[in-house]
Amino acid sequence: MKVSKVLAAAAFAASLISGAAHAASDCPNDGVIRFGVEPYESAQRMLPVYGDIAKLIGSKLGCTVQIYVATGYNAEIEAMRSGRLEFAEFGPLGYVLAHQVAHAEAVATFAGAQGKPATYYASIVTWPGSGIKTLADVNGRSFAYADPASTSGHLFPAFGLRKNGIDPDKGVKAIYAGSHTASFEALRNHKVDSGELNSEEIASAKLHGEYDPSAYVTLWQSEPIPLDPLAVRGDLPADFKARLAGVLSSLDLHELPEADQKFMASNQNPELKTVPQSDAAYNQIRDLVSTLHIDLSKL
Repeated sequence: MKVSKVLAAAAFAASLISGAAHAASDCPNDGVIRFGVEPYESAQRMLPVYGDIAKLIGSKLGCTVQIYVATGYNAEIEAMRSGRLEFAEFGPLGYVLAHQVAHAEAVATFAGAQGKPATYYASIVTWPGSGIKTLADVNGRSFAYADPASTSGHLFPAFGLRKNGIDPDKGVKAIYAGSHTASFEALRNHKVDSGELNSEEIASAKLHGEYDPSAYVTLWQSEPIPLDPLAVRGDLPADFKARLAGVLSSLDLHELPEADQKFMASNQNPELKTVPQSDAAYNQIRDLVSTLHIDLSKL
């Protein structure tokens, strides 16, 4: 990982959440554990919801939970690598990199139908009047990615372009908006000719009354992608790590306030529960990384 990029992303939007009145005896850091969250939505939307999730986790774990919404994917990975996070929610591509450099271990994810791990999809879209009719027309035009370390915001759209004969780096005038919400806003306001739009952002935009399906034309859509894992830092004490994994993989988000439930359901979590997940579930992401010849250390 480039040092300059890590330093540039090192700042955090942070909120301290007290998740337990009394710390359990095996909680590290004098009873405080730190929970990193990727910036897949604006911090303004995420902090209240994830603050409540932190309280829920803290109450079941018997630890005080501090939540940090990172300013970027690399900032979150670097925080775990440097021992400043005990567990985190990563995007699938971010997790593959975090597993490689920060010893992150996937233990849970959000549930879909029949209690199985939920999935989502990436897509490439344009807007009526852009002059783009097919994916081939994207060539040479402005294109919004979310973040270089985003699975559905970079990896899969790049794969879709590559499979259709377009160089994902040089074949489009790429911009990195910084988040899925920012990429969506660039499309919605016609600041770019085309770009990535994932199913989670569509669901969130619908929740906030900001999505009109007639305003977008889908040019390409991915196969199902495994949802974000909840991952623990691999060097935690074994007994505590096992207890933390047990809590993270059996959360019932129906215990959250109703507004939080709506937010989480809109982000491809219709069952409002978590289930166990394994590192192997993200091997397809590793296959795409290999296909695209992506050097994770340079993200």
